Amino acid sequence: MSEAITLGKGRGFTLVEMLVVLMIMGLFVGLVRANMLPSERDLLRVEAERLAQVLDLAADEARFTGKSMAWTAEESRYRFWRLGADSEWSELTGNDALRTRSLPQGMSVSELRVEAAGPQALKRLEFPPGGASLAFVIELSLGAEHYAVAASPVGDLRISPGRGKTYVDMAPK
Repeated sequence: MSEAITLGKGRGFTLVEMLVVLMIMGLFVGLVRANMLPSERDLLRVEAERLAQVLDLAADEARFTGKSMAWTAEESRYRFWRLGADSEWSELTGNDALRTRSLPQGMSVSELRVEAAGPQALKRLEFPPGGASLAFVIELSLGAEHYAVAASPVGDLRISPGRGKTYVDMAPK
């Protein structure tokens, strides 16, 4: 009977061994999760790409419908407007692609620069039905990161990380 007791004592793990294994697993899960979360720059790039696409769509909509379109931005959201027959602007509500959009938490439209225009209290762009518009740069920010969406006068759009960029600065080299 003493042999059975001796054999049973060597089996199993100690509490310290279990804690070490749990700590290693916790560190591993933390590292994997941190690598899976997108960085601020990645989030900005995705939002800048989305903004460029909907701005391009708004310009196309103005050309196809023959009615001016506008884009306005507050701190953390933007909207689209259409000029009606009564010369009044009305917010687009029935168009899913050009609906009011809120930016992700902490992200903002930090700046709008329009060619040949001074500083603007209201962030607003107009897309005339004729297609010609002014060059502009919209900057998005999240924390210390910045991303720019820039347009040429003929409507070509480019995106790029950083601040103070122009459409020309973003040209491929």
